[in-house]
Amino acid sequence: MQSLSPFHLAIPVDNLDLARDFYNNTLGLDEGRSSDHWVDFNFFGHQLVIHYKQKSDADTKHHNSVDGKEVPIPHFGILLDWDTWQNFANMLSEKKVKFVIEPYVRFQGEVGEQATMFFYDPCGNALEFKSFKDSSQIFTK
Repeated sequence: MQSLSPFHLAIPVDNLDLARDFYNNTLGLDEGRSSDHWVDFNFFGHQLVIHYKQKSDADTKHHNSVDGKEVPIPHFGILLDWDTWQNFANMLSEKKVKFVIEPYVRFQGEVGEQATMFFYDPCGNALEFKSFKDSSQIFTK
């Protein structure tokens, strides 16, 4: 696999203070630059920016059925190594994060074995954190 450059992702939040607290204190992300309308975070080496946007009636949640579970669409996240994912899942459980899909392992013992979990930030953005048992199988069919 080639070396990856950090990505930049900007997402809307309707409560900057609540979202800032969640990303900083619940997820444990370091804060970078900020203003009264946006905040940068170090998202596992990538740049995540939360931008204030007033909530709209048009903001509705969508899901797709995957493995009998309702996966929120859209969502974003990061691939962590296996042990880091497990520790992160435990930390989130201890902090009483409400999961949309509880941490579990898909394709156990098969090619592409992966651990995954889904939850929302306090402003309705869906996040997925996952890990592959064998990271060389990320794109294996």
